[in-house]
Amino acid sequence: MELRQLKYFVQLSKTLNFSTAAKELFITQSTLSHQILQLENELGQPLFHRNSHEVMLTEAGQTLLPLAMQTILDADSCLQRLDELKNLMSGELNIGVTFSFACIMAETLTAFLRRYPNVKVNVSQSTMADLISRLENHEFDFVLAFRPLESNPRIESRVLFSHQLTAVVNEHHALASRPSITLEELQRYDLALPLRGTRARNAFERIIAGKGYHYKVKVEMNYVYLLFHLLRESNYVTILSESTVMGEQGMRAIPIIGMDTEENRMYGCVHLLRNVYQKKSAQEYIRMLGESTSVIRQALL
Repeated sequence: MELRQLKYFVQLSKTLNFSTAAKELFITQSTLSHQILQLENELGQPLFHRNSHEVMLTEAGQTLLPLAMQTILDADSCLQRLDELKNLMSGELNIGVTFSFACIMAETLTAFLRRYPNVKVNVSQSTMADLISRLENHEFDFVLAFRPLESNPRIESRVLFSHQLTAVVNEHHALASRPSITLEELQRYDLALPLRGTRARNAFERIIAGKGYHYKVKVEMNYVYLLFHLLRESNYVTILSESTVMGEQGMRAIPIIGMDTEENRMYGCVHLLRNVYQKKSAQEYIRMLGESTSVIRQALL
């Protein structure tokens, strides 16, 4: 049994299509078929049901899949450790980040690249749910996002700071000079909210559940840049964490009173997969992140 064959087996298990898997592996379909057949002959049982319409995993294939995936991860971790011993600090670092962490990310990224120019850093921005899903698929070394409402046994979440939800308006809005606002008062204003499924929207929905409020939600979107643009050009109000507004010119974050303090709190975290080898570059980036002035400033808010 070869590591290459296990990689071919895992890819075919994902696509359940010989042609598609072969293209993604950059090999010919006949090569893929031959290697899978060799693996099956060595194991003494078929791993896939094949007919003219579909390809499906057999019971043996279903049993082998998680074991094969773990074997590939262990092999990759071995290579990473040896490579780091040889090159000290090099290779690639893959980071997922939500919009709320942009200012923290920018400060630490600049300092990290100056100190470790041989590390290539790949940064992807998306929703928290998408990033956590991709972290579980080993696409990232770590993710910067708020802590999800539901815990995940596969994910370790290290808290950097905590913030509360706020009502956000432009600096010329009638609410801009207010020291606070209540949930009841928010019913008077037109709202432009993040889409359901985003961390801020989920927290807001949980807070108002069963309280009989009727809000005038005129716009919903998951693109925060566009949301801020809309707010600057209108009298809409949105609901976001106070950290999201930091560094945004012309925006005001107004505390919302009358909510349970802990229920309203959002925790900014570094999310990592449990029981997975952590690159030295990831360890160093997280260390620098904890010392960044942006994180310290937000922790003190």
